[in-house]
Amino acid sequence: MPFVDYYQILGLDKNADDKAIKNAYRKLARKYHPDVNPNDKEAEKKFQEINEANEVLSDPEKRKKYDKYGKDWQYSDEFEKARRSRASASQQQGEWFSGGSGGFSDFFESMFGSAGGFTGGRQARFRGQDYQAEVQLTLREAYETHKQTLTVNGKNIRITVPAGIENGQTIKITGHGGKGSNGGPNGDLYITFSIQDDDKFRRSGNDLHLTTELSLYTAVLGGEIVIETLSGKVKLPVKAETQNGSVVRLKGKGFPIYKKEGHFGDLYVTFDVKIPTNLTERQKELFAELSKS
Repeated sequence: MPFVDYYQILGLDKNADDKAIKNAYRKLARKYHPDVNPNDKEAEKKFQEINEANEVLSDPEKRKKYDKYGKDWQYSDEFEKARRSRASASQQQGEWFSGGSGGFSDFFESMFGSAGGFTGGRQARFRGQDYQAEVQLTLREAYETHKQTLTVNGKNIRITVPAGIENGQTIKITGHGGKGSNGGPNGDLYITFSIQDDDKFRRSGNDLHLTTELSLYTAVLGGEIVIETLSGKVKLPVKAETQNGSVVRLKGKGFPIYKKEGHFGDLYVTFDVKIPTNLTERQKELFAELSKS
């Protein structure tokens, strides 16, 4: 297995901090995402490499192992155990082991893949590498349960995204990571969801917040307005003498509660009372009369 430089893939040096890694990953993931580059095999391959690099470098413990063992960081614990066993056996036989000039992958093959090694003719089984991926959703997409297709390591994986998924929430897809070695189990796929801000609604847990304009006349006299919710338009009664900045709650018109079908948060509507402009002379006279009454 050839050495893969994860730092080079993300365009970073080995001293990059967590923030630099995160920013580099997000920038490249957006650039090479399959949705942005449909039917582009090179972009798809690059996207997979970016996810793999981020999966290792964004985790302090995995990064430490990678910096020491290179591409075979996931076998570091087995390597240390095997190295100690081999060294002990070599000392007893009056032999000293030399790693030679091969890379880590060659060394692991010689240690674990040979029939005559310390394993007594049995090849060690290794669990496959875990993969990490990021899926970006709009607030409106996260509002409804829907299906999406991801491309991971050249394979299409169809997942169901439950309504009410949280920003930053991670779910595990068992067995869809890297392939195990020598009959070992496959790794898992961890998908983190990034939910974009909406131009109208602000989410707070399971509740939504919306600011809507209200004419001065409706604020003073009362009436009814039509507002948009994520489940459609509704009529909202307005009390007379409603003040600017007043908030009303629409129960059950907020965000769906994760994996609780039929349960929703609330929608809080803030009124932004607008002062009329471009008044006619007659309208100004009427306001003047009101001010004197």
